[in-house]
Amino acid sequence: MSKTQQMSFFDAPVDSPTDPEAMALALAQHPDFRVLRRLVPHRDYGPVNGQANRRVIVLDTETTGLDSKSESIIELAMLSVLVDATTGLPMGPVTIYESFEDPGRPIPPQITEITGIDDSMVRGQRIDDAAVTALVQAADLVVAHNAGFDRPFVEVRLPVFAGKAWGCSFMGIDWKKEGSGSAKLEFLASERGWFYDAHRAQVDCHALLQVLASPLTDGQTGLARLLAGADQTRYKLRATGAPFEAKDKLKSRGYRWDGEGRVWWCSLASDALLEAECAWLRAEVYGQRSARVQIEAMDSWVQFSSRSGLLTQRAV
Repeated sequence: MSKTQQMSFFDAPVDSPTDPEAMALALAQHPDFRVLRRLVPHRDYGPVNGQANRRVIVLDTETTGLDSKSESIIELAMLSVLVDATTGLPMGPVTIYESFEDPGRPIPPQITEITGIDDSMVRGQRIDDAAVTALVQAADLVVAHNAGFDRPFVEVRLPVFAGKAWGCSFMGIDWKKEGSGSAKLEFLASERGWFYDAHRAQVDCHALLQVLASPLTDGQTGLARLLAGADQTRYKLRATGAPFEAKDKLKSRGYRWDGEGRVWWCSLASDALLEAECAWLRAEVYGQRSARVQIEAMDSWVQFSSRSGLLTQRAV
């Protein structure tokens, strides 16, 4: 584009040369620019329609560290909202719960650097057990982005969470297949035209809810996809006794190494995927060798928690 063409584009008349929205709209019309807007939380999604409604809680935590057995929650946020099971769209008012909690010891400096939460903000604060329990008991599904991190923490602190079905928006949706370059929440939001101040629990929840209310490639929303998946069993397949020389194949296939159990494993979201993976292991990893793999079946009441599912062995 020539300098003259550039000038004519930016000099195109707008309602007000200092109106940010007018300038954003002008930039958005040009193929060389993408416009990001600050994410505005929705506190009401409009009229409640239909009878097939499910209540979903979107949850996020900030903690003193990564290990739920030795670290503590310092902030919990939840959004409770009705979802139309037919359209997968949120409806009605959003009930918001957010609270700090004093971990009883200094917050590590690196956690304060990431979250902005310091000792003065949590001192003397405590999560309201009764309020959280009431919200969770009314829900059909709890969703978190990386539920494998959040679920163990909240189950240690509030056992009511152990009795609910959980979905994971990180693991439960194949974002790569959806065309996304990353499954990180900030990236998913930016692809949809939003930016926000990440690593605080409530704004992360609002970002996740709006991402999940957006359509996927098949027209379904992420909420609809997770609600449908809540009735499915997920499998953890451990390639026990896999030969050392197969490690590169397993790694490139998406398997992860469990250093404590000394085994390669993967997570599979359906019976069909499990059957296909066993066939792949037989052909590409074990060959003509006699082998048995370990399969852990986890329904939505167990998956992403620190509790074990049903363990079986299968010949491949």
